[in-house]
Amino acid sequence: MIRPFLAAAALALSLAFPVQAQTFRWANDGDVNSMDPYTRSETFLLTFNANFYEPLIRRDRNLRLEPALAESWEQVDPTTWRFHLRHNVRFSDGTPFTAEDVVFSIVRARGPGSNIQAYFASVAEVRSPDPFTVDLITRGPSPILPEELTSFGVMSKAWLERNNAARVADLTSREENFATRNAMGTGPFLLASREPDRRTVLTPNPLWWDTPVHNLTRVEFNVIANDATRVAALLSGEVDMIYTVPPQDMERIGRTAGLRIIQGPELRTIYLGMDQMRPELLKSDVRGRNPFQDVRVRRAVYQAIDIEAIRSRVMRGQSRPTGQIFGPGVNGFLEANDTRLPLDVDGARRLLAEAGYPNGFGVTLDCPNDRYVNDEGICTAVVSMLARIGVRVTLAAQTRARFFTEVNGPRYNTSFYLLGWTPNTYDAQNSLFNLAGTRDGTRGVFNNGGYSNPRFDALVDQITIETVPARRQELITEASNLLREDVAYIPLHQQQVVWAARQNITLQQQADNGFPLRLVRVGN
Repeated sequence: MIRPFLAAAALALSLAFPVQAQTFRWANDGDVNSMDPYTRSETFLLTFNANFYEPLIRRDRNLRLEPALAESWEQVDPTTWRFHLRHNVRFSDGTPFTAEDVVFSIVRARGPGSNIQAYFASVAEVRSPDPFTVDLITRGPSPILPEELTSFGVMSKAWLERNNAARVADLTSREENFATRNAMGTGPFLLASREPDRRTVLTPNPLWWDTPVHNLTRVEFNVIANDATRVAALLSGEVDMIYTVPPQDMERIGRTAGLRIIQGPELRTIYLGMDQMRPELLKSDVRGRNPFQDVRVRRAVYQAIDIEAIRSRVMRGQSRPTGQIFGPGVNGFLEANDTRLPLDVDGARRLLAEAGYPNGFGVTLDCPNDRYVNDEGICTAVVSMLARIGVRVTLAAQTRARFFTEVNGPRYNTSFYLLGWTPNTYDAQNSLFNLAGTRDGTRGVFNNGGYSNPRFDALVDQITIETVPARRQELITEASNLLREDVAYIPLHQQQVVWAARQNITLQQQADNGFPLRLVRVGN
């Protein structure tokens, strides 16, 4: 017998997705790695899984906050945020969505194996006064908490417990559970099939509470690692859109009839990090000491990098050199503060000699080859540039799955690495807290090099609770200047978001490189 809600859902589906609806085929150079939205704080994984798992608050096509699973929210006192949940929402298996699912999901997201614990760093307690109200009690004022929640997808307590996935599988230890390869949420799409590193198929969720903007009946996501093959698939009509466009192919795609380039500035900053914590580097020919613990060595490496050559030759002009770990579009960014150390190869050699490395030293550079625009090309250029000052770099380029397992916590199995970061709150605090705060299990989870400065931590703590904009900006500027003086990182650039699609595809490109399928349409 057909249950009433399924019959109603079938009728809704037939009305919402008319006969002219289409299959949408798209490709990227790397896969999602997990269907569990808590396993990695990575833009591509989070934006893909947002098709299944929805947040309390989402961003609209203009990146403004708007209600999702929470109809409204309010700050009832300086340390309490109250969320009023949407009624009559069902998970795609038909079970009702309630506050119990939100509370369970938050506990799970803060627990073992989760990579998104920082979203709730300011939260001391979670309460549910009734089935459709959730209170988040913070340790102090938390003015940007709603922005923190936009990447947090709510999961089903019953589904997770029924399938023995109540605990997050730790990707860094290559763990898996049912939620790694399966998905079941309240979002606009269902997971129809999953072939890791090859193809994932989505279909519309007939029980979705919202009115669809898209007209998709089937979505095929294809992993095509090779740049030339991926571009050829677009040119031949095998796929309708590619998410990662090689800079060298932009002109060719742009002048091909029926295709277009979609391009805009991205919030992500690409940077180099160095292990400053271990007394001896894991991947180096130096024994008994760590060169990167000396600020002169870090400064030498910084000043040996020709950022203009990377911009013009590697990135084909599709990058904005930067001196900070956050850039334009992020609250707290000021152009006047965004200055780089100058290129100075001779000065870099002198600094190395002063630090006790007149003949340089050897070190391994860990680099992804399918995550950022021309990531391996950037790392290859860095290898050549550092050779000029005697730093002998061995390049270890690998797929994102292996790379993140190696360099991210809790292993931090790296001495020198390239990474990128997009603050999901669009606020500088997110970058400062996550990338440079002293690691304590919640703060500094993505501080892979182990930089630690008590003064910096105190500044970030103040930034987190400060509600006066002018004072908050002063604190952000001071913290950013401290990172520059310490050479905690070597910022490189903000890359461009560059997609390519057929002319009959309507989509919404976002500055965080998010790709919501709910806003995609095929045809006119």
